[in-house]
Amino acid sequence: MPLPVTFKQSPWDSAVFGVGTCEIVEPSREILELATRIPGHYTVRVDPLAPKRDLQDHGFYYCDTLIEPYCSVERFTAFDDEAVAITQDIALDPLLEICHGAFSHGRFHRDFNLDATLADQRYDNWLAQLYRSNRVYGLLYQDELAGFIAVDAGRLVLHAVAEALRGRGLAKRLWTPVCRGLFDQGHSELTSSVSAANLVVVNLYAALGFRFRQPVDIYHRLTP
Repeated sequence: MPLPVTFKQSPWDSAVFGVGTCEIVEPSREILELATRIPGHYTVRVDPLAPKRDLQDHGFYYCDTLIEPYCSVERFTAFDDEAVAITQDIALDPLLEICHGAFSHGRFHRDFNLDATLADQRYDNWLAQLYRSNRVYGLLYQDELAGFIAVDAGRLVLHAVAEALRGRGLAKRLWTPVCRGLFDQGHSELTSSVSAANLVVVNLYAALGFRFRQPVDIYHRLTP
């Protein structure tokens, strides 16, 4: 059965999880009912204060709440460190080593119907795609790779710090030259997306002068 236009398909996720995946853009009762009859994995994004009865009645379950950090150049707080540098002259494999397993707060990892190893592969594939588009900055600390940030225009879309360096307060120093560089390119505002449960990253953005807006609840359904 062909999917209606209100179903926004994501073939890159389908390739990883081995099932049709899509986001329901307009979750009416009729569309939600259709999702219970067509096999696949479905995502719905809703206002946190919106009623959830229709979603729950059709077997959708909560996975995450996303918030959008945003910052202007006037509000940006820099943490300069001479030991930090950024580069795009970096091989993919060491970036993937940092990426793999770094996103346990993500909605795909928190979905009990999905294999966590496949969720890891999903983020690895995303990083590789961004890398091939020349949108990944390697973050160096004392000339060693310490993390990465992938960008799309003025949006920080994927980022991680090497596991051995987490919890040392380095991230705000690693983020600083990337953010400053994006502002220097002419972006008037920088944004990102973060799970509200990931307090480490929420606090990181707050320290850099970011504020937060546009919370959205994420619901999933897997129809066998």
